[in-house]
Amino acid sequence: MTDSNPPPGSPKENPDPNPEANPFSNDDSSLESIVRRFQDSMSSVKRHKFWETQPVGQFKDVGDTSLPDGSIELPTPLSEVKQEPYNLPSPYEWTTCDMDSEEACTEVYILLKNNYVEDDENLFRFNYSKEFLRWALRPPGYYKSWHIGVRAKASKKLVAFITGVPARIRVRNEIVKMAEINFLCVHKKLRSKRLAPVMIKEVTRRVHLENIWQAAYTAGVVLPTPITTCQYWH
Repeated sequence: MTDSNPPPGSPKENPDPNPEANPFSNDDSSLESIVRRFQDSMSSVKRHKFWETQPVGQFKDVGDTSLPDGSIELPTPLSEVKQEPYNLPSPYEWTTCDMDSEEACTEVYILLKNNYVEDDENLFRFNYSKEFLRWALRPPGYYKSWHIGVRAKASKKLVAFITGVPARIRVRNEIVKMAEINFLCVHKKLRSKRLAPVMIKEVTRRVHLENIWQAAYTAGVVLPTPITTCQYWH
């Protein structure tokens, strides 16, 4: 759920001197080529144990024209949607980040500035302004409950963040109500705590409570399963 194109001169930008060691070093950056190379390298690449359990397109299904169009997982009655938040590790607690609050917006800004997307050498990082974050996270019809934070219980410090905003996306001839998931960020010192999978499940639960059953996300790495690619520069 991160936009992570490399800055000029970073290792990701330069061709790999050993293409066979890097299945993604080929100049062909088309969606089909990326997925095909990923499938070919699955035996030597870490599998996505979390995403393989989620209702998303799977690499093994790419190119299978027998699969019907439509939802991977059908909506369930709202009464059957989990009503209580998922459990976090005991030192942490959920919080809702009110982007109308100067204090909360500043907390989010600082967390992202210090811990969000960066290049491999830790030289470049996105620095979204508070004004931009307010604009991005408060579109018409947004839900405050989709601006989800995680705090350390002892210090009350904001240590992780994930968001969703509502979107109407055309899928062929149909307009589908979706959530756009963005700004997934965990403090660098807590990356081993497995907070991200719980945060993704929690934002999914809150989206389902609004009777929305599809979502879109972007990533700077190949996750199951891309439907399109783009390239941009900073």
